[in-house]
Amino acid sequence: MSISIFSRRSFIKGAGTAGTVPLIGTALAAGPYQQTNVAALKGSAHSVVIPTHEFTGNLDERLDFPVDWTLNVMRMKGEGDAVLTPQQITAAIQKPIGASPLRELAAGKNNAVITFDDMTRPTPAYAIAPLVLAELKAAGIKDENILFLGSFATHRPMTVDEVQRKLGKEIATKYAWLNHACFYGCKELGTTSYKTTVAVNQNFMGADLKITMSGIKVHYDAGYGGGAKAILPGLSYIETVEHNHNVILRQTKTSGPVRIFKNEMRLDIIEAARMAKVDFSVQTMYDEKLRPTHVFAGDIVDAHHTAVRLAAKTYCTETFQNPDIVVANAYPQNAEAYNPAKWLRYSIKPGGTGVLIIQNPAGPDPIHFLNNRTASRSGMAWFQSRNRVGGFGPGGQGQNVGLIVYSQYLNRNIMNNYAAGTMFATKWEEVIGFLKDRHKGTGVQVAVYPYAGMQHQMIELDG
Repeated sequence: MSISIFSRRSFIKGAGTAGTVPLIGTALAAGPYQQTNVAALKGSAHSVVIPTHEFTGNLDERLDFPVDWTLNVMRMKGEGDAVLTPQQITAAIQKPIGASPLRELAAGKNNAVITFDDMTRPTPAYAIAPLVLAELKAAGIKDENILFLGSFATHRPMTVDEVQRKLGKEIATKYAWLNHACFYGCKELGTTSYKTTVAVNQNFMGADLKITMSGIKVHYDAGYGGGAKAILPGLSYIETVEHNHNVILRQTKTSGPVRIFKNEMRLDIIEAARMAKVDFSVQTMYDEKLRPTHVFAGDIVDAHHTAVRLAAKTYCTETFQNPDIVVANAYPQNAEAYNPAKWLRYSIKPGGTGVLIIQNPAGPDPIHFLNNRTASRSGMAWFQSRNRVGGFGPGGQGQNVGLIVYSQYLNRNIMNNYAAGTMFATKWEEVIGFLKDRHKGTGVQVAVYPYAGMQHQMIELDG
């Protein structure tokens, strides 16, 4: 198993235990509520440091556990992969898969559009965009004729601050950018063999050169993120997205995590991307610090297929079976914390306790126009729609399983997502107190998934 066990001695050597220990931040604090230290657990402790606050500080945080508990840290197989230099990323862009080099495609073109995803996706677009721009500049496309276009389907629009965090302040200031709007401004392109009427953002379709930037991360319906998803759902009309996400997904049984090649939902997405005639695509894999480790560029399908064959061997993680306590850190997808929370169900034993960590000031995003639209059709008011996640509070699943949600930024919107009986904590010491009440004695087994938002189980590709 990919397990590392932290002892008190090794922790003391690395950080010390007296008093409070500063967070190991790699950037400035994100806002006025950002804590600057965490209290040390009284007495001896096992500890693990987890990454938190994606795009809002990129901090590390220390979690302490009683010394007589056994701490099992479940890391993905690819942890420790070398981080790419800008020169290596450029080399990957200049040796595309299934397409001509970008500089050649851009030659003689007057304008270009480049897509990027939003804060619900961990893609380090700021590391890739400057190198894509360098190729366009070498081909003679002027800065004022380059448009960055947010490709985030039926999610809410991005703010200026968020675009700066995603693309880098210099690019977000120097180049024009737009949010995709799923309710209007889409051009109909035709119908797929799965009967999805495809309508795509007219600003994208109006460009001489069409480029997408995406990240590779597990997707629990479409197999993996990235690739053709930049078009459907990324730049599509809401009716197009709804048919793919609701009708096809419900009618077929071929979708699921890491399913790419025989997934009818995904195949419909690929047909839509072909209709949009994407010229060039850049797919990025990244490590647990969201630093690029592999880049595959070229055709939007061929480059993506190459990427996922490696991703299946990289992000995969052993499942620790039947521990007393499972800790799932929603990083780097706190905005959609229900996905990393799946690790709690995968791993926990009857009578156990799951701990979901949501450490990001933005928290889970309540705005998802497709989901909100689907929910509204029931006629149910907000007052009847709360606490519908269900099945994972005390007594949930018929197994007396408990759930603790830990967030420094806890608020009512977060709390309303979870079933009655869920415990909430704003300090890690509170979490430990809850856990000690439920799990008494020695020999308690704890499994920690340190970046559950990007980890997936040991699943083989479907082709």
